[in-house]
Parts: sequence; structure tokens; C-alpha cells
Amino acid sequence: MTETTVHVSEGQDRDGRRLARHLGAMAVAMVAGMVLLAPLWGMGAALLGGAGVLARPDVGALVMATDMSVGMAVWMWHQGHGRAATAEMVAAMYVPFLLLLPPWWAGLVGDHTLMLGGHLLMLPAMVLVALRHRHAPAVPVDRHPAVAAVARRWPTGLALLMTVDLWIEPTVFSPWTLLVLPAGYLLIGTWRRQWHDRRVLALQLAGLVGWAGLAVAARTGPDGLAGWLVAAGWLGHAAWDLAHHRTGRVVPRGYAEWCGVLDVVVGVTVLLAVLAG
Repeated sequence: MTETTVHVSEGQDRDGRRLARHLGAMAVAMVAGMVLLAPLWGMGAALLGGAGVLARPDVGALVMATDMSVGMAVWMWHQGHGRAATAEMVAAMYVPFLLLLPPWWAGLVGDHTLMLGGHLLMLPAMVLVALRHRHAPAVPVDRHPAVAAVARRWPTGLALLMTVDLWIEPTVFSPWTLLVLPAGYLLIGTWRRQWHDRRVLALQLAGLVGWAGLAVAARTGPDGLAGWLVAAGWLGHAAWDLAHHRTGRVVPRGYAEWCGVLDVVVGVTVLLAVLAG
């Protein structure tokens, strides 16, 4: 009896952890959808003259639900979840806002209640859908080779989507943003316990000193030189990413790929901003 109870308890624990990981991954995908699609909505509204419409709370709520749904649906498709589970999870994004929009239109609730209430209702709706389909096995997806190749290069696609707006409005980043580049490697390397070889840690600290020196030079030097130094710092870190991608040290290769593409785009667009200024 005791052994049976232990097995049941362990099975419940595994189900609970699996459910928590599933919900956590979907939450990350939803945030990614908002981060990646928000610039596209902004650019579309600017081109079509609809910035005022996009700023409306009711429109903003539905746009947010759409962004979260796209990110989550793409993730669930990638994981091989069924169409029914995906459709129900998409409904969990929209239904809370659709329930609150009529009271908002009638003036019975404010903007804050619309947004906060929609998110608070969304959470239990997501949990209910996840519980309903928790025993449904993921179906292997037979993808076209081209689609599979794109899926393998998701870090590149993510970086390109995150930097779309920089091609539209190039800008010179603050010199202090250069400090984020080596700091990211140090934080991830510490979390992954990569410092068994002290030479690897010494190299990362040397990189921190180098980019910090470049940031100080850009901040204190002539105005005409700052942009060039910032661009050089970002492009130089792309080479750093490439080297770490090949060795597989310190950071995961996916992170090195994402960071390398991001660095190249930022560096090139900073150069465009300098030349245009």
C-alpha cells in the first residue's frame, strides 16, 4: 500500500512539474510574441496613419491578445501540440478581454480594470486548458526541410525580428550599452558554472575591461567619434560571439548565434545613423 502511494505521489509530482514547465514555456512565448510584434504594429500604424486607433485601450487589448496568441501558437505548433489544444489556448487569450470590453464601452470599468482584469482572467483560463489537455501526447510534426532549417535557426530569426525597427529608424546607442555585451557572457557563464578553467574566466574579464574602456572612450571623446566607437564595439562583439559559437564555451550556441546577429544589426545601423547625421 505504501509503495503504491509513493508511486502515485511521484507520478503526480512529475505531472505537476511537466504542467508547470508547459505553462512557463507558453508564458515566455507570449512575451516573445508581444516584444517581436509590437514594433510591426507601430510601423504599420505609422504608415497607415492609424497611431490614434492603435492607442485606444480596447484596440490595444485585442492587439496584445493577438501578439500573445501568435507567440504561443507558434510554440505549441513547434512542440507538436494538437489543433484543439492550440485553438482553446488562443481562445483563453481573447475571451477575458472580450468579456470586459462591453462594460468598458459602457463606461462601467476603466482602462486599468480592462487590462488588469483581462490578464487576471487569462491565467486561470490557461491553466484550465492545460489541465484539460495534460494527458494528450504531443504529435511528431513532419516538417518540410526548409521549415526545419528555419526552425533550427530560430536564434537568427529572433534577433532579426527584434531589430526590425532599427532599419527603419537607425540610432546611435549609448556608449554604456557596450557594457551589457561582456556582462551577459559573465552572468550566463557563472550560471552555467563555466569557470573551471581560470583562463576562460580571465578572458571574459579582459573582454569586460576592453569594452568598458571603449565605452569610456566613446563617452568622453569627441562627439564625432562616439558613434564610430559604439559601432565598432557592437561589431567587434559579433566576432566574439562567432568565436564562442564555434567553441561552445561559456554560453549556449543558440545564445551566441542570437547575440551575434543582434550585434551585427545594431553595429551596422549605428553606422548608418552616424553617416546620416
